[in-house]
Amino acid sequence: MLERRIERYIHDKELFGHSDKLVVALSGGADSVALLRILLSLGYDCVAAHCNFHLRAEESDRDEAFVRNLCGSVSVPLEVVHFQTAGYAKEKGLSIEMAARELRYEWFDAIRRKNGASYIAVAHHKDDSVETFLLNLSRGTGINGLKGIMPKNGLIVRPMLEVGRDDILEYLGGLGQDYVTDSTNLEDVYTRNKIRLDIIPLFKQINPSFCDSVSETASRLAGVASIYRQAVAESLQRIKISPNSVSIGKLLLEVSPQAVLFEWLSPLGFNSAQIDDVLRSLKSTSGKMFYSKDWTLLRDRDTLLLRTKDKETESFVLNYKTYRVEPGFEVPKRSDVAYLDADKLCGELKLRKWQSGDKFVPFGMKCFKKIRDYLRDRKLSLFEKENVMVVTSGDNIVWIVNERTDNRFRVDGKTENVVEIEVLSSKT
Repeated sequence: MLERRIERYIHDKELFGHSDKLVVALSGGADSVALLRILLSLGYDCVAAHCNFHLRAEESDRDEAFVRNLCGSVSVPLEVVHFQTAGYAKEKGLSIEMAARELRYEWFDAIRRKNGASYIAVAHHKDDSVETFLLNLSRGTGINGLKGIMPKNGLIVRPMLEVGRDDILEYLGGLGQDYVTDSTNLEDVYTRNKIRLDIIPLFKQINPSFCDSVSETASRLAGVASIYRQAVAESLQRIKISPNSVSIGKLLLEVSPQAVLFEWLSPLGFNSAQIDDVLRSLKSTSGKMFYSKDWTLLRDRDTLLLRTKDKETESFVLNYKTYRVEPGFEVPKRSDVAYLDADKLCGELKLRKWQSGDKFVPFGMKCFKKIRDYLRDRKLSLFEKENVMVVTSGDNIVWIVNERTDNRFRVDGKTENVVEIEVLSSKT
């Protein structure tokens, strides 16, 4: 009966076909043993894969020995790997659980390729999905975290998500099939174990069908999440000015600006509290910045701007040459190269970032203007202002790089020698 339910689930969810070879993640526990026996009974071509994480001393070796005997008895090829998980976790700065997950899935995929298999089958079941739902709910999550465990994620497939732990134990009992028990699963040390051993039993006192109810809700939310993702994608398309900027005015016209901001910024490492602060900043003055590990967000006038925290260092080199003016010479109309009267300069040309208090006489004008005011009138963002550089000659600013030259040093009809200036950049 259980085999038929799982066969129907595989077909309904289009997890894989009968011609697909499968790598079965086999720990030796009840769930993975049941998965292997069911897939073999349904006629699938399987290769078992077992990880010895060396986290439970003799118990880890006991599990490996059990798995070897089981695969021998059912004539299934077995791949085994040994990991020094604790050392890897320390080296990478990961929790033991995350280290084990990273190690096993990378290895499973290597075994899949080695054996020419199509998918990696893992033994998550309905109760695991309920635990994930509650775990995400307790930590705080968007709608995507309330979908439970997905039946298919890339090449990872989960054929048993429609059946519960009790169904699995009943099935194994009917076969007379042994399995091993991980003693740490009986300790409420880890968060997931607390949910499994303490919280879910309390809910079952209120509703004996609690796991079925949560699983059904998570399934409906998975459908809702698909509609939600499409709506958010359409919203982002409407409000984006560029890949890393959005219009504040258009954002505020959306049905839920907060939801749109969350889906835009949370994948970049901004947390919920920060996103709430960003939303509040939209009605305040310009210039506030917010930071995640790899990104900086600027609230600039009518726009939200994102910038990566570039780990590369950009260097700038001032490059210039002087030559005699030939008859008929005209100054090329370029903003990235400056042409000045060399004889009007009064000192060595130098390059630096602009500073507060800097001023110059913009080309075509007669009066001084503060560079701060010039950049404001140009409506440059704070990010852009940070990168503005100037070329000086003595105490005079002769060029705002890539922007405008100083009128006092312009080329005119009396100019005999021209200096051509450009700034070259490179990243190291």
